[in-house]
Amino acid sequence: LFVRETLGIHFVVVAPCFLPLVQPYYCFGNNSFYGCIIRKTYSRFKLSNQFIHTTNNTTKMKLSTALFLATTVGVTAAFQSPSLSRTVRSINNTNQQKKSNVGGGSVKSSSAMWAATMDGTANDVDVAGGVAGRRKKTKQERLELASKGLQVHVIGLSIHHAQVEVREKLAIPEAEWNEQSNIICSTGQVEEAAILSTCNRFEIYFAASDAHEANARVMEYLAERSGLPVSVLRRNIFMLEGDDAVWHLMRVAGGLDSLVVGEGQILSQVRQCHLHSIEEDGCGGKVLSRLLNNAVAAGKRVRSETNISKGSVSISSAAVELSEHMCMQDLNLPFSEARLAVVGAGTMTRLLVTHLASRGLERIAIVNRSMQRPQELQEQFPDVDIEIALVDQLWDVVGRSDIVYTATSSTDYVIDENLLEQNGQTGGRPLMLVDIAVPRNVGPGSGKIDGVVPYNVDDLKAVVAKNTAMRQREMIEAENLLREESDSFIGWRESLSAIPTINQLQERANMFRQEELKKCTRKLSQNDNFTDRELEAVERLSRGIVNKMLHGPMAHLRRAESVEGKQAALKELSSMFRLEDDESGRGGRRRRR
Repeated sequence: LFVRETLGIHFVVVAPCFLPLVQPYYCFGNNSFYGCIIRKTYSRFKLSNQFIHTTNNTTKMKLSTALFLATTVGVTAAFQSPSLSRTVRSINNTNQQKKSNVGGGSVKSSSAMWAATMDGTANDVDVAGGVAGRRKKTKQERLELASKGLQVHVIGLSIHHAQVEVREKLAIPEAEWNEQSNIICSTGQVEEAAILSTCNRFEIYFAASDAHEANARVMEYLAERSGLPVSVLRRNIFMLEGDDAVWHLMRVAGGLDSLVVGEGQILSQVRQCHLHSIEEDGCGGKVLSRLLNNAVAAGKRVRSETNISKGSVSISSAAVELSEHMCMQDLNLPFSEARLAVVGAGTMTRLLVTHLASRGLERIAIVNRSMQRPQELQEQFPDVDIEIALVDQLWDVVGRSDIVYTATSSTDYVIDENLLEQNGQTGGRPLMLVDIAVPRNVGPGSGKIDGVVPYNVDDLKAVVAKNTAMRQREMIEAENLLREESDSFIGWRESLSAIPTINQLQERANMFRQEELKKCTRKLSQNDNFTDRELEAVERLSRGIVNKMLHGPMAHLRRAESVEGKQAALKELSSMFRLEDDESGRGGRRRRR
């Protein structure tokens, strides 16, 4: 197997001699990369075990046919690829295979596949689109990588910038955060990545040395996952980098960027983002893991040292406020007399029941796929009369309810125009549907049915506007606390730039120490009265003197508060100890010798 470029066109040529080595495989057509699975071969791409890729699988043919023709006509089979210079990406997500646990360990269900680039580099990519066998970097490797100038970025969309139709196309379940982070990092432009996907936001935090390439890679990933063109995505997303990205995450963790200011659920979600990033298969790295940890600490300080989290501060409470406010207008019925139902029995439902019970509503029907969670809610709220119904009873419950809240994890509509018509909900009876799920549980056409009034999370903005105004004073105090935590992280990140200088200073000092120690020990060893133990003591003494001498300069580097101060300190030390002449000095001494 070899690759040749002729007149700017790349050809993959498979010689007939490799025919016995080929297993069942496919060749993919149109504008995709033409790849083949090969059991064993030696090439400059260092292919191992298997090699496959496709970006457009609309046209497929058995490659064995091509090889058969190649051997029968006595020529090689050539396959053209117009874009081999781009990095080969992961297998189509529709063909993902799940991991299976064998003997208590996590084992991939199929062998890893290699995605190779045209320059001969390769990344180990598994069939699920992640990175198989991705070796976790050691602490020292992560530190060295971070000291090379990794900058923090965030690309995302939230309820403030994007419509729910766009957000739901990018929503990722928490169980897949690490898998998708690995896909983002698999091509090499992004060094570290962490995903935060909630009902109201989808954000990718990442660290890279080349901002342009990293942003392009993340935008490409978003376009591939959502199926939306980049032009549409750019109208909905926001992009921040450096200190702005850090400040944004601090505000998110503090609840200042939430739809309901100060809500506590987002802090738990940021904490989960941090915990996932430092897992074995996480892509947090030195910089992002530190940033997320600082953000969690900042969120805790805001809630413990201010009153911003007091009162109704969750999406669920906003949904209850909305339905209470609109009940008389939409249903011509007092909220206290409305018959209520909730579809789903997760965390959002628990919060809904909490806020409904606080308003004196003591009869609620819960529809769920299983009995376990609704029964747990019954135990948790003994003073509330909770009626449990399974999914097959959904329309019976909807038919006798005035307000239906939907909060399930379903990716399909639970209630839409067609389902309402099919189940006899077209008689004009007033019905309020409050959808607080993302992706949405209630179809946008439901409002076309006479008497049905649907609301989704975007409609909660007006309800929470008054809460935001009431908390402006607390927000100012919270921002002061967040600024302290933000400055703490920025100072730590800037301190990483001193690591190369510190290492260089230590190496230079140690070189001088060893040279002088060698001269000394050569003389001392000629004295029969000196034992090996005494010579070791001299060596320890020299090391201790050097360490104490370097402690002051290195502490000064780490202590520099501003970026300008740190740069000035680095320049002073480099000039003082002639670190910039280190390599040339060594070469000069070697030549003189």
